[in-house]
Amino acid sequence: MCAADETREWIRGRARLAALVLVLALAAMLWRVWQSPGTRPALSAEAALPLVSVASPGRSAVSSAVTFTGTIRARHDMPVGAEGEGGRIVAVRVEVGDRVHRGQVLAALDTSVIAPQVERLAASLLEARSTAGLRQAEYRRAQGMAASGALSAEEIERRRAAAVAAEAQVKVAEAQLLEGRARLARMQIRAPADGLVLERHAEIGQTAVPGGAPLFRLSRDGQVEMVGQVAEQDLPRLAVGQPAEVSLTGIEVPFAGHVRLLGAVIDPQTRLGEVRVALQAHPDLRPGAFARGEVAVASTERPVLPQTAVLADARGTYVYLVNGEGRVERRDVRVAGTGRGGMVIAAGLEGGERVVTVAGAFLREGEKVRLAPVPEAPSAGHAETGS
Repeated sequence: MCAADETREWIRGRARLAALVLVLALAAMLWRVWQSPGTRPALSAEAALPLVSVASPGRSAVSSAVTFTGTIRARHDMPVGAEGEGGRIVAVRVEVGDRVHRGQVLAALDTSVIAPQVERLAASLLEARSTAGLRQAEYRRAQGMAASGALSAEEIERRRAAAVAAEAQVKVAEAQLLEGRARLARMQIRAPADGLVLERHAEIGQTAVPGGAPLFRLSRDGQVEMVGQVAEQDLPRLAVGQPAEVSLTGIEVPFAGHVRLLGAVIDPQTRLGEVRVALQAHPDLRPGAFARGEVAVASTERPVLPQTAVLADARGTYVYLVNGEGRVERRDVRVAGTGRGGMVIAAGLEGGERVVTVAGAFLREGEKVRLAPVPEAPSAGHAETGS
């Protein structure tokens, strides 16, 4: 490289360095200007305040209800098994879910032994009746010859006694036949009343014995009810005849019913009492299903707030209000329960207060805030909230 080239390269490097120094100087000058109080944009004190959404809940009609859980059961659960006679099951006539009538055959047992016995007893009855007829005829003939003296009084008395004994034998044979026929009838297991078959444990070839496990379970007339457990403090609020609603898992529409019976005792361990709700028969009301019951016991007007408005700490539940000076104020409240519109306030609010509805946990008591604008709505409500 010649001396002229080296000179040009040195000039270019000095020019680049000078440009860099100039850029840094301009940047430092602009930074000082930006930091100057007279030139930096100023935020107003009002704009720096937290923006909150508030609402005046007013007073809404709220129904007070007692809720409880339990199960669906048959109102009259009837176990059916073998009575008096046992035997091998040869036929099963019904299945689970069938509706049966009083006297309908549910299952049949083997009659190969008892049926011939009943036939023999029937034949014995015919024989006894024939003998009784013969003895009665002999006694009548003897009475006819009593005036002529052809037969002695002793013979006539003997024939009368034979006729009476023959009549007694007829009654014995009749009783034995009735007993045999009753035993034969018990070889058919019948429904004791109209109802719905809930369970079937009978199988063909199974041996049924008296006093054994039930072969069938019936719900008399298909009636069902909910048996629930209600808290001790809620039991006095219930009364027989009150309308109730029963909800089942997976079924959106509740079932209507009424309180049929209230328990007479409180379980000392669980502090719960029993309540029974009568229901109309329905295919979806299956005994054993878990259910939730609700009984409306009173109706009143109370403030209702969204759940985000109600806070809690060691002192209890509370809400934040915005007072006339635009400052946050704590108000302790008592929650009566949760309704469809939110949390029902039993005490602490009148309904006309401006309650912070969202993000109250980020505020401090006494802090000054500004209210979000109220959005226009077609109906004039109590809300004073914005976003």
